[in-house]
Amino acid sequence: MGKILKYFLYAIGALVVLLVAAAVSFSLLFEPNDFRDNIADSVRDTTGRELVIEGDLDVSLFPWLAIELGRTELGNAEGFGDEPFASFDKARLSVRVIPLLLRREISIGTAELDALALNLQIKRNGRSNWQDLAERGDVAADDEAPADAEAAGPAVLDIAGIAVTNANLRYDNAQLGERYTLTDLNFETGSVDPGEPVALSGGFSFRMQPAETSGSVEMDAVLSFEPETAVIRFDDVSIDGTADGAIDGDAPMTFSFTAPTIVLQTEERIADFGEIGLSLLDVDIAADVESFSYADSPAPIATIQVEAFSPRSLMQRLNIEGPETADPGALSKLIIDAKAAVTERSIRLTDLELVLDDTNFKGALTVPRNFKGTYQIDLAADSIDLDRYMEPADDAGAGGGQGETVPVEIPGDLIRAFNVRGSLTVQEASLGGMRFTDAKVEVNSSNGQLRMHPLSAQFFDGSYQGDIRINAAGDVPVLSVNEQIQNVSLGALAQAMFEREDITGLINGTFTLEGRGRDMVEVQRSLIGNMSFVLSDGIWHGTDVWYQLRRARALFRGEQAPEPALPAQTRFSEVSATGIVNEGVLHNDDFIAELPFMQLTGRGTVDFPTATVDYSLSGRLLEKPEFATAATPEELEDMTEAVIPFKITGPLAAPSFKIDFGALVRERAKEEIKERVLDRLLGGSSSDEETQEGAEGEETEPEPEPDPEEEIKDKLKDLLDL
Repeated sequence: MGKILKYFLYAIGALVVLLVAAAVSFSLLFEPNDFRDNIADSVRDTTGRELVIEGDLDVSLFPWLAIELGRTELGNAEGFGDEPFASFDKARLSVRVIPLLLRREISIGTAELDALALNLQIKRNGRSNWQDLAERGDVAADDEAPADAEAAGPAVLDIAGIAVTNANLRYDNAQLGERYTLTDLNFETGSVDPGEPVALSGGFSFRMQPAETSGSVEMDAVLSFEPETAVIRFDDVSIDGTADGAIDGDAPMTFSFTAPTIVLQTEERIADFGEIGLSLLDVDIAADVESFSYADSPAPIATIQVEAFSPRSLMQRLNIEGPETADPGALSKLIIDAKAAVTERSIRLTDLELVLDDTNFKGALTVPRNFKGTYQIDLAADSIDLDRYMEPADDAGAGGGQGETVPVEIPGDLIRAFNVRGSLTVQEASLGGMRFTDAKVEVNSSNGQLRMHPLSAQFFDGSYQGDIRINAAGDVPVLSVNEQIQNVSLGALAQAMFEREDITGLINGTFTLEGRGRDMVEVQRSLIGNMSFVLSDGIWHGTDVWYQLRRARALFRGEQAPEPALPAQTRFSEVSATGIVNEGVLHNDDFIAELPFMQLTGRGTVDFPTATVDYSLSGRLLEKPEFATAATPEELEDMTEAVIPFKITGPLAAPSFKIDFGALVRERAKEEIKERVLDRLLGGSSSDEETQEGAEGEETEPEPEPDPEEEIKDKLKDLLDL
């Protein structure tokens, strides 16, 4: 046994000596650079490309079979210019000789590649400069499969590591007009052993054009490869980076990506990302990605959760001027839960639950990946206070120090920038003191033209129907509305719009209007169209027109004023008006108000830009007015014969309703003159009126006849405004 071991050791020693001698002889007698042309010819035959080895070619035999190449270039595909397809300054690969010969173990040292430059291009016709290599590779794989490959048995593979340093990659896509470059790419691995995890780490700088975005990325992961199933697995994936130019301003954008496990089934081309995390501009997103095919056009689907963040703070980070809102706390919270499907054209969010401040939305949303695409919305909200998001009052405005609302701008730029289609429902919304319920709107916006129709809501016990259009295709937007309100509580509406509590009833109306301008003030000044409204079954609280008429008549007659009936109020069965709007002013010629004791008719204007009214009305008492039980026959006779003029003037929110004193004076003066003329024509006595005789029987000059108008003015001077 001892002799056998002794002879075996002698044999091993002799073999080592033989290998050393062979290695020395090989290094002394073999010149690898003499084979450059042969290598280049072989590459040309295989790929159709020119291979140029400018640097030295070194080969060592023992104890490592090592090959090292200096500066080397591989030519580009025909039609893609003279710039090399790939080049590097140095490449080194080594294999241990003894394990390879004795145990068929392929033990490779650290594979090194320095200063790799890879140039990838796609022409406008879709042809790439690597397509010919892929086509030749497929043919070679089919033709060169050895018949005895399986019989030879698998070899054990062990790689000490892979190191890529100072690499640069460029990708030009002429079809899309895009260019991506990676520079200073460094990549290294730990030991690569089949079936065992491999640690990966690396980083690079990048630049994207035409987006003019650049930055850097650092990454770490653990790689596992299963040759039997052709499955690649990445564990503990971590990617961190910064990007300049992605947002306006000097500060770079930071981002990070984490994934516990990513699995790629290379034969089926299926990717499974599982649970991933993404942080971008301090917005944290968690996603559970379903398995998807990465062949052709990948379309991953994921359940996503966007943790609460502040849209206002995000706008500040993006150097976007956020809107000033009446509530400074508005736009401070946004939460998103949804199922996201990514396609080549859009990102579709379904099962969407979105929380904006205190409002909850549910539904679906589609965001186009192309800025010319169409946003599609189908959302339902519970309640929203729109006043919070309106512009704040201007404390420096006119009006005696009182704040004035800043004119609401027409969002022309926004309408031109986005194409939107969809619907929105809101259970409850408040705006300008008005409360809407069951609000529904369908939106269609494209090419700068926005239409909201049908648009409906319930408010103040009535209903609203509308059709609103904004044409922002030109420089100055054009706003047109076709609206109708039915059976709306007049009291609640007056309280909401004008803070008035002195009128109740129902209002019905139609409004067909059009105006142009960059804000609502300009639109009001240019309004044209038609309007009509009817007020019915109402009460004007705080004012008793019937009592004021009786009181005015008593003062005029010099009689004692009657006792008022409390509470003071005036009922009306109907008030109606129609008119034409021109340059923001409503011209109404058919105003009619039906009171229990009087009918008012007349005409007037409503100036919307200045929010003022100016009406002249005539009132005539009915022959048998209601509430007449308290009036004397003389009162009824006087008032039923009279035509009483009224004026409605002042602010639209609080107009003044009064007797037109000047018109009444003139009318009564005419009647007085008429009575005196008729009296004289009918032969009335004039002895006491025209002459007077003195004690001595002398005639005296008649006293001057008083001016009827002055008399009436004296009698009416104590009348109060109604």
